[in-house]
Amino acid sequence: MTSPREQANPGIGDAVEGDGPVDRVIESAQRLGIEINRSEAERWVSAMGDEATGGDLVVDVDSGVYGHRVTMLDFGQQDLARFRDMAPIVGFEDRPPQVLTALSISGSAAQSKIQAFPADCDFFERVHIRAETREEACHVLADLIREKALATASGPGHRLWEIKFGTHAFAGKKGGKPISSGAPMSWTMEEILAGQMEVVADDGSIAVVPWSAGEANPGWCKLDWVIADKVRGRLANASNMLDVTWEAPDGSITPLDGFLDPYFQEVYLEADSIPLFSKLVKELSADSVDDYVEQLEHEVWKYTVKDPNYGKAARRMYNVFRMSGRYAEAAYLRELFDEPVTALYQVAALIRTLDDAAGSGDDFSTESMVAQVDQLIMSAIQALDGPAEAEMVAQLLRLRDSLRDRQASAERQADLSGVQGAALTAVNAYFERMLRALPEIDAYMKDVASRAP
Repeated sequence: MTSPREQANPGIGDAVEGDGPVDRVIESAQRLGIEINRSEAERWVSAMGDEATGGDLVVDVDSGVYGHRVTMLDFGQQDLARFRDMAPIVGFEDRPPQVLTALSISGSAAQSKIQAFPADCDFFERVHIRAETREEACHVLADLIREKALATASGPGHRLWEIKFGTHAFAGKKGGKPISSGAPMSWTMEEILAGQMEVVADDGSIAVVPWSAGEANPGWCKLDWVIADKVRGRLANASNMLDVTWEAPDGSITPLDGFLDPYFQEVYLEADSIPLFSKLVKELSADSVDDYVEQLEHEVWKYTVKDPNYGKAARRMYNVFRMSGRYAEAAYLRELFDEPVTALYQVAALIRTLDDAAGSGDDFSTESMVAQVDQLIMSAIQALDGPAEAEMVAQLLRLRDSLRDRQASAERQADLSGVQGAALTAVNAYFERMLRALPEIDAYMKDVASRAP
């Protein structure tokens, strides 16, 4: 007897014939209860192969979005208005001719056809600064980020909660937590308003670090907000990762963090930014694809050997396989991201967002937060069974009561930690099992594990 999904999608559950890559993937998936539509998988693999013979940049003339051909195949426009609605909060404005920008959505947000349960709203922005010197460019960047922070600190439906700007020059502790020399500086809104942070050095002395100290080495620049997602009727974490470049008077271009990011995971929101995008892409080396895959494979090693997180490893592997022509393995991974258990990624991420919103004192609707926990409860019920389900549901119910009554944050920390830990454990176990079940992917992980980092 076929399931309703099999009846609606001919090809799912069909007997496997032949010994091609897609056939072997479907056979492995069937053994695990993963339903793959043969014709859809074959169309996607064929499209990937056909696109490989064309140009890398694809522009959608109707919507104005553009990106790498591989990313555009996975992009669905149903959420485009939602991201553009957030753009005024997270994005930086052009200040021609000195500052030009190109805002995009990235990661799982840009892979909306397959990432059924993206945890966050991830943005990526290229910020290009023309200046006489690198020092001047870094000063302009510091002003841009601080002005953005002050302008979007709090407002109807959003609140800024963290900024990363600058690099610590010495080891010590901040807020009781150890920091190492060379680590990114994390700034709270209170510290940005004060224009400084305090760091306890290893010798016990207290150092006052001014905001301007970040200009020496801006490093990894990122801004994070809690945003009321009007379209989906829930709170979300929205982040904007910056890739900042400096153009000197002689026309030479230098990434301020020492590395020009490739563009293989982004969908850019406005066609007006194509001239800047094209200018920067020319700076990428001829080996940019190989370098990108090598970088991802180091992360695969990290998340399968050093610090196991097979959900994150699966996301990296999907991009490795897409960019290196291993389309059958990528087609298999596409199906894994759509299974109910992956919704627990949302649980782990949104729990943090809800806690931050509840303790912020800002006007985030209690009713919407409670309703969001109800949605997380349904996700837990669909994804888990037995004692694991009962425990997570109980913790979420206590969290819902805490949010409804606006109890102090300390009273819900145990449940927050418990829910996050259980959700990530379940997702990790699921992805490890599914990745190792496909012989080609299992062999790939063993090969990555054997390499020196």
